[in-house]
Amino acid sequence: MTRRWTLPLMFGILLGVTAWQVTLIATPRMLMWLAVKRVASIGGFNQMKHTPLATAASRTIVRPSPDLAYSSCPYDLSHGPVLIEATPVTAPYWSLSIFDANTNAVFVRNDAGGMRKPLRIAIARAGQSIPAGAETVRVDGNRGVALIRILIENRANFTPIDAARRSARCSAVTG
Repeated sequence: MTRRWTLPLMFGILLGVTAWQVTLIATPRMLMWLAVKRVASIGGFNQMKHTPLATAASRTIVRPSPDLAYSSCPYDLSHGPVLIEATPVTAPYWSLSIFDANTNAVFVRNDAGGMRKPLRIAIARAGQSIPAGAETVRVDGNRGVALIRILIENRANFTPIDAARRSARCSAVTG
């Protein structure tokens, strides 16, 4: 009797392990695909978007922190590299993170230690040429998100911080 169930049991275990592995591999890519699509729906790809401070109704992707100002660039490298130019603003904390199609943080720079020099970052796939003088971040996959986060300790001080953060740019590299 046990021999009769051995083959179906082994097949069921193999099927379960395969489904588990596919889920582990596919879930990050699917979640990032949805996140990039949602962020890009606000204004398209390869453009920096400076969102207002979070409120109880803010839910573009997940619950945003009400203490952070967010600027994001959903990028698409299918037609070439993308250039991000940003200068850390005067705030208690500033960071630029770049996430690839698998949700991996492939680049992170913040103002720890008082580092506030301007950044010129080219996001590119292998084989794509980048502009001279840009720091290169190579990614797998065509799409992802670059995210700037700025800590706002006092909302009354947001106006000058907002004006400064709007100098951050994201654009497709042409030519």
